[in-house]
Amino acid sequence: MRYYITILLFILCVLINAQVKIQGKVIDAETLEPIAYADIRLPELKINATSNSDGTFYIESAVNTDKLTISKNGYEFSNYVIEKKIDYSFVAQLFPSEDDKNNNPTETVDLQTAVVSSKKKVRLKKKENPAYAILREVWKRKKKNGLKLVPHYQYDEYEKLQFDISNIDSTFMKRKLFKGMEFIFDKVDTSSINGKTFLPAFLNESLYKVAGINKPSTKERRELIANKTSGFENNEVVASVVKNIFRDIDIYDNRVNILDIKFVSPIASDGFSVYDYELKDTVDIDGVESYRIKYYPRRNGELTFKGDLYISKANYAVKEVVMETTKDINVNFVRNVFMDLEFDIPNDSVFYPRKEYAMLDMTLISKKENSKGIFAHKTVNYYNYDFDTDHPEKYYYERIDPSKTSINNQSDEFWTENRPEALTKNQEGIYTTLEELNKVPKFNRIVKGIEVLGSGYYNIWNSIDIGNLYSSFGYNQIEGVRLRAGARTYFSQNDMWRAQGFVAYGFKDDKFKYGGDFRYMFNKYNRFQVGIGTKRDVEQLAATLTSSDGIMTRSFASSSIINQGNNTYLSNNNLTNVYTSIEPWKNVVFRVDGNYQYIKPADSEHFSIAYEKDGQVKENLTNSSLSVSIIARPKAKYTQYGLDRFELTTLAPTIMLRYTRGLKGVINSDFEYDKLQFLYTQPILIGSFGRTLITVEAGKTFQAVPLSLLSAIPGNESYGQVYGTFSQVDYYEFVTDQYATMNWEHHFNGWILNKIPLVKKLKLREVGFLRGAYGDLSDKSIAMNHSTINYFTPNKQIYYEYGFGIENIGYGNIRPIRVDFNWRGNYNDIPGARKFGVTVGLNWKF
Repeated sequence: MRYYITILLFILCVLINAQVKIQGKVIDAETLEPIAYADIRLPELKINATSNSDGTFYIESAVNTDKLTISKNGYEFSNYVIEKKIDYSFVAQLFPSEDDKNNNPTETVDLQTAVVSSKKKVRLKKKENPAYAILREVWKRKKKNGLKLVPHYQYDEYEKLQFDISNIDSTFMKRKLFKGMEFIFDKVDTSSINGKTFLPAFLNESLYKVAGINKPSTKERRELIANKTSGFENNEVVASVVKNIFRDIDIYDNRVNILDIKFVSPIASDGFSVYDYELKDTVDIDGVESYRIKYYPRRNGELTFKGDLYISKANYAVKEVVMETTKDINVNFVRNVFMDLEFDIPNDSVFYPRKEYAMLDMTLISKKENSKGIFAHKTVNYYNYDFDTDHPEKYYYERIDPSKTSINNQSDEFWTENRPEALTKNQEGIYTTLEELNKVPKFNRIVKGIEVLGSGYYNIWNSIDIGNLYSSFGYNQIEGVRLRAGARTYFSQNDMWRAQGFVAYGFKDDKFKYGGDFRYMFNKYNRFQVGIGTKRDVEQLAATLTSSDGIMTRSFASSSIINQGNNTYLSNNNLTNVYTSIEPWKNVVFRVDGNYQYIKPADSEHFSIAYEKDGQVKENLTNSSLSVSIIARPKAKYTQYGLDRFELTTLAPTIMLRYTRGLKGVINSDFEYDKLQFLYTQPILIGSFGRTLITVEAGKTFQAVPLSLLSAIPGNESYGQVYGTFSQVDYYEFVTDQYATMNWEHHFNGWILNKIPLVKKLKLREVGFLRGAYGDLSDKSIAMNHSTINYFTPNKQIYYEYGFGIENIGYGNIRPIRVDFNWRGNYNDIPGARKFGVTVGLNWKF
């Protein structure tokens, strides 16, 4: 027995000692100023780190070592003996190199042997820098993903997503909030990237079979084999949101997309204008001899990284790249982004992804290092590549059952056998911990509260929600203060049918309004569905060109609380809609709508929609119509498969073509007409210059119709910002039966303001915008008008308005405010024209 105890104690001592955690700071020995972007290395283990802009660093190893090296251009190379295996107050002092003082660089490099001296110049000219010669070879051979070059392929993919609560301390753990849930803190650990404490809170694992062809066309099939998720009922949405945070990255692109923000790739062809590069040494990675190049940004505050590049000596391809953002990036809610991408390089012309790891250090309120936050991790393993098996072409085009996204569909034994890498002890414990948490009533109340804040709906019974709570209050000049209550059925996040309704009351007009609809989806593959709904409500019909398809929707123009004048141009809109739609191809929807509408002024003393028909003047309008729409959302991504899917944020465009036929005589309809409409909108990332959003709309009504059926250029008399409207145009100011509009705005993401001293500390971002509209109106439509609206059309020249805005206004991470300054470009002679205006909006952005 004594013998076994001795062995056990020995093993325990080894395990305890086999861990190195060093957190500290690198400073100049003479000035005591911090040294940014120094190279910190555990040379025996080939583990590297880079100091931050303030000289701080963290490096960790699960294996014991006693050697640490620190180097930086312009300083003497320093070796240290690690005396304390866990040290959170390490200070390294580097001495300026003598060669640098004498301006006599001694750095010499042979690309084949990578001989690097220990004394370096502060900044070499590009052509003198040996790293430039290596990267130039990389650019010359710019690689292509091998999966895009072969006729067909297949492989297995394992994806692991994890959420952690960061900066856990004893004060946090003792809060009353966690009374009865203290057992969760048994899993607290420290991050190997930044040394912060964390508590694992969410884990999702997925296994996929991926197969694709490139000839005769490119098509990929991605089949989910197994999915296991810890935590909450709506964890499918949580997992999908985490996945969408991490975009697919091609390291060979000049710019890489993170959170829909373009960062400069460390191997961008223009990288030497924003990065400094240092060739450090050569290392062996999986048997591939590779150059190790340290890189870091030349200027603080730009969308850049720091880290290490490993370039294969044999064929100048990226074998591995480590990328980490700097502390002062102007990205809300994100303290740090870390990525480690590994590749296999089978020959000189191609590469295959092997493993990806990414981590986001996110916070809600403040970016201070000790503030609480969340670590979001994504790990992907690619393995079992097969380039010989060829499937029939229909196999790649087969639509896969969307319900296979359901969770926990395999046993624990299956996961143990099929994971390419084992879970850590903390990861294994997440499943058990959250199963126990779900039994704690207080925890379930907290989760329910978060769900209400996110969705706006509160569950009052097993299958009934009330809401949307965010639509409960409104105000306009006709209804006065308006209260609204609604409810919907909700059995699961993938409901195949749904009934919902609302009732509203205006205290000024003393009238009730109501609406409701019922929808049913027959097929989850092609999303074949039908629906019927009706509403009786007060609305502003001049706020959009392309009307919404929903009964439950409501225009901002009839609900805004503060306006730039009295809006009495509201209508009582009694609408009944019957529709059917189908998605024969992914993200392409065909929809048919039958509408019956009875429209009259909401207050006939202030507003009339009168028109002349057959020699008589009519005050109200009856309209029956049939619409056929084609709506395409290429590359859009959704989670869930039920009626109301959750759309993930992407750069997908929206393209819509709609034809409407007025059915005269059907249910007493007054007019026969043909109307054609087109809409295109898309966000576009433009290199490092930010994000553009552009929308183009066009339409034509081919017969004469009255005011309520014409196309008013969408105005905005509120002080709020509503994309797609014209801020300096009043409702019904421009009335057309044929139109074309363009709405363009560009978000510079601080590209200008970040370059201005002192101003850049405010982290403000600039926006520029331009809006234009052109339209005309037939003489017959003008002749029948007897309304209180005098028709003006922008047919002499294109109406335009322009301006700029300042966004990202706020404190800490809470920066939702945007202020726009709008100028009207022409048509200033129209009575009451608003030449200048200020609008305010809320927009939560990274």
